Amino acid sequence: MSTAELNEELSIFREMVCQFIENEVAPHYEQWEKDKIIPQSFWQKMGEQGLLCCDISEEYGGFGTDFRFNMIVCEEMARAGYFALSTNITVHADICAHYLLNMGTEEQKQQYLPKMVTGECISAICMTDPAAGSDLQGMKTNAKLVDGNYVLNGSKTFITNGQNASLYIVAARTNMEVKAAKGMSLFLVDGDTKGFVRGQNLNKIGQHAGDTSELFFEDVVLSPDRVLGAVNQGFITLMQELPRERLALACGAVAHAEGALRLAVEYVNERHAFGKPLAALQDIKFKLAEMYTQTEIHRVMVEQYKELHMSKELTTTQASIAKYAATEMECKVIDMALQMFGGYGYMQEYPISRYYVDARVQKIYGGTNEIMKEVISRSISV
Repeated sequence: MSTAELNEELSIFREMVCQFIENEVAPHYEQWEKDKIIPQSFWQKMGEQGLLCCDISEEYGGFGTDFRFNMIVCEEMARAGYFALSTNITVHADICAHYLLNMGTEEQKQQYLPKMVTGECISAICMTDPAAGSDLQGMKTNAKLVDGNYVLNGSKTFITNGQNASLYIVAARTNMEVKAAKGMSLFLVDGDTKGFVRGQNLNKIGQHAGDTSELFFEDVVLSPDRVLGAVNQGFITLMQELPRERLALACGAVAHAEGALRLAVEYVNERHAFGKPLAALQDIKFKLAEMYTQTEIHRVMVEQYKELHMSKELTTTQASIAKYAATEMECKVIDMALQMFGGYGYMQEYPISRYYVDARVQKIYGGTNEIMKEVISRSISV
């Protein structure tokens, strides 16, 4: 397929996604925000439209497209201001699905991936222990080998898709005698497994429609075929998959900022002050110029990094740069956009207010931006 043909396909797919958002998301999203969860039936509707796990190969039910198709779904959700939905899809389609695709056995892939494509199976990645935060080395959740099976005990928190999921990829210590980096494994835990309990749906300041939960594991018995990848190699697996995760977060951040800028432009052209549109004021024009410049710079970056990712050349450092830079820009641009709305920007009836609260966690999850700077600094020769 030529570049022109591929670009045309991407354009057609983007139009389809935007139409789907207008018809199937916009009329219901406010209710989902109030309910603090996206209905499972909607996930299946996305699956029916081919909007989940687009780049999973056809043998597992996907379309075998490239990474950009996945990003169109998440970016357009973010640009439209439905950021909780964008985040939850990213976790399912761009993180969990690729852990399975890249690390799973053939049996594991056949069991889960086709249902993840259709939305019948929603997935979650479970890394964070309550007391450890971003420090995976401080993980206490463990799985001990007893009579040929692993017995999983511990808890996780801040888990996206925590209520809706039926498949959980859980990180646990399997060798307590060494550092977690050398003694961690990943396990596939079904939602109906004995000893597994979903805790409360956590109350967040933003992204209300996305379910985020505490999870508890008490003597959960898992057979060896529930291990994802190699035993004690879970940390290495995490490091291999993090660049894709962080790039996806960066893509969502740029689109989210672009959506906020669009809202600001519309508002300042409609709103009058001192006898003329706000857009005629030099201060507003200069701020819009700054916001547009920032979104454009970061759009160029993520598009280049998409190409590097697809050619398997994207480094951990570059992915960390993307996540750090794009999310910092996102929060700054959205803050500037809200300021242009004045007091109305602080009212929930104006969508810009949701952009603002939804964006803030972007600098925290997927590795805090302080961690990103630590990763970046290690690659700099001094």
